[in-house]
Amino acid sequence: MSDLQLSLLVIGAVVVGAVYLYNWLQERSFHHRMQQAFGSAHDDVLLKAGVESALTDGRLEPQIVPPEEGREGRAAPAVSAPGFDPAIDYVAEVDADAPIADTQIGELASQAASCGKPVHIAGLDATTGEWGDIARGEGGRYVSLRLALQLVNRAGAVNSAQLAMFCDGIKSSADRISAQAAFPDAQSALKRARELDAFCAGVDVAIGVNVVAEGAGKFAGARIRELAQSAGFKLEPDGVFHFRDERRQTLFTLDNHEPAPFLPERIQGLTTHGVTLLLDVPRAAAGVEVLDRMVDIANSFATALGGRLVDDNRAALSEAGIARIREQVRSIHATMDAHGIPAGSSLALRLFSG
Repeated sequence: MSDLQLSLLVIGAVVVGAVYLYNWLQERSFHHRMQQAFGSAHDDVLLKAGVESALTDGRLEPQIVPPEEGREGRAAPAVSAPGFDPAIDYVAEVDADAPIADTQIGELASQAASCGKPVHIAGLDATTGEWGDIARGEGGRYVSLRLALQLVNRAGAVNSAQLAMFCDGIKSSADRISAQAAFPDAQSALKRARELDAFCAGVDVAIGVNVVAEGAGKFAGARIRELAQSAGFKLEPDGVFHFRDERRQTLFTLDNHEPAPFLPERIQGLTTHGVTLLLDVPRAAAGVEVLDRMVDIANSFATALGGRLVDDNRAALSEAGIARIREQVRSIHATMDAHGIPAGSSLALRLFSG
């Protein structure tokens, strides 16, 4: 081996060693930063001993239980803030000696939201001693803030990078105003998020009923709009007809079976081979009743348009098939009830969003 080859080998070994050392130091620094931000561990409120249920494969199903006492025996203040739910929210606490100004609240809110997950903020009013949603332009009233990161929605579970970004941003903003920031244990929250996300994935079902034209026939957009409005639908800016309940929650939708949306300015001249009525099962409280109503409307559309009802495989939708769908909806709703997340509840609407 020549001197040149030997020198190159030595240089290569030094470079590889330096890269390894740098990566090790970065990883150690990251873990140290996470530990500083999140603090020590505490019990997981969804997987607490005594209230967990194990499946045959050993996986633990999430259970919703009352909030624990705080570390010092007091009720955890985050739970008292409006709109927070210990089942799905990771709540950061920011406490200051003096009321927090609007600009400082805005910075905290911006830092919290930068992680890309839904965030809800509440403040403790220094004058009334009560928690409430933060009102824009009313800074100087709040001495304590609670910033809740929603751990799960339809975009998936929060990951470690998002959680670290949420906590780092809040901590750095709190440090600048000499406020104290405290965070629940990160690993428990991530575990809770994964378990809850897995449960949600198992019940996140949408049921579609299609009304299609016979042969090469087409439906006129103007006629579809007329029938939809008569049935109680409203065409909304997303290009979809929504059938809403008295709370303004969508029960089911009516959409074009083809890619083009039903845009208000174009529907009059549009034609299509079919329409799809879609029920979002975990978001509908009275699932079977809503399903039956949707099927009745679909049948009326088929009669009025001269079409027929089919499933997503274009097979004719029979009474027996509809009966099987009813049982599926009942089963999903029973599973959700058993886990303390009733379909159509405020908790379900938050989880099955995004």
